Amino acid sequence: MAKRDYYEVLGVEKNASTQEIKKAYRKLALKFHPDKNPDDKEAEDKFKEAAEAYEVLSNEEKKAKYDRFGHAGMGGGGGFGGGGMNMDDIFSQFGDIFGGGGGGFGGFGGFGGGGRGARRVNRGSNIRVKVKMTLADVVNGVEKKIKVKKYVSCKPCSGSGAEGGSGGFTTCDTCKGAGQVNRITNTFLGQMQTASTCPTCGGDGKIITNKCNSCHGDGIVKDDDTIELKIPAGVEDGMQLSVSGKGNMGARNGVAGDLIVQIEEEEHKELKRDGNNILYDLYIPFPDAILGTEVTVPTVNGKAKIKIEPGTQGGKVLRLRNKGIPEVNGYRTGDQMVNVNVWTPQALSKEEREMIEKLKGSENFAPNPTEQDKGFFERMKDYFK
Repeated sequence: MAKRDYYEVLGVEKNASTQEIKKAYRKLALKFHPDKNPDDKEAEDKFKEAAEAYEVLSNEEKKAKYDRFGHAGMGGGGGFGGGGMNMDDIFSQFGDIFGGGGGGFGGFGGFGGGGRGARRVNRGSNIRVKVKMTLADVVNGVEKKIKVKKYVSCKPCSGSGAEGGSGGFTTCDTCKGAGQVNRITNTFLGQMQTASTCPTCGGDGKIITNKCNSCHGDGIVKDDDTIELKIPAGVEDGMQLSVSGKGNMGARNGVAGDLIVQIEEEEHKELKRDGNNILYDLYIPFPDAILGTEVTVPTVNGKAKIKIEPGTQGGKVLRLRNKGIPEVNGYRTGDQMVNVNVWTPQALSKEEREMIEKLKGSENFAPNPTEQDKGFFERMKDYFK
């Protein structure tokens, strides 16, 4: 099913401020929170949808990319972008939206007091790779498999960091398993409660007593991973696409970062890109320009025949409609522009030169400017007097 527009999801205008976006997301998160709507799949989907929209629109770089390219710029339905957020991703946002552990969500399953929202979620770092694409790849879209070296979940301990995977833990005495510690500070405004990550367990809420021998308690190890990319048509050199959850895995069953894919366009030996159009320089001999002919020109996906009308002038541009590059959002496709160049021979045989000399005096071979051109020439003569 096609994704809804992120601005529509949050119910804000395209020019909404950061505070308006945050306020709209907070309202939806409160309305559709799973603790408030237990066993309600529709509410859970709307909760995730709102979180995904906020994750993009609250980030200046992602918002700018979304405003320009829509869902396709974020990856759309092809596996890129904000899709694929899990609950840990979403709950990790709440420190920004609801003030972390100091309250805000209050009555929802312990948010702010040591429930699941209070524990730190270890998020893995992003990975950046460059992917080379031919002009044909850009026009048609492409699926690629790339191999990256990254941190993955440790198999022997199932990513827990503890030997055996399930045992080897004890509850942190400092935070009592909450992952955060609350402090009350006296100020001239009265008492203020703040929450911070537990310094003893680092926000995990538990201490590993028997570390895994493979990952030494981190829950992650370096390994090769093959990732399938589905790159939409219309991308351009320098564009960055984000594959959610394909970066480095977070420590001890955390969430994975993203894979940032930067597009590198390879030059075509005959065709050049100009926005969504493709340019081709066609060279024809002098007789063909006079008499007309039919020629075959290369296109990205094969060849096309075009007709050269008799008397074609050098510099004329012929258009092959829809033979260019699709817009990345899929609304329209560019054209291929064929620039006709008349080739003037640089070396002639004696017979050829004699033939040209005979034609030289013919009125058909004299310049034949249009009436508009004649008027221009007359004005220029007056100007240079």
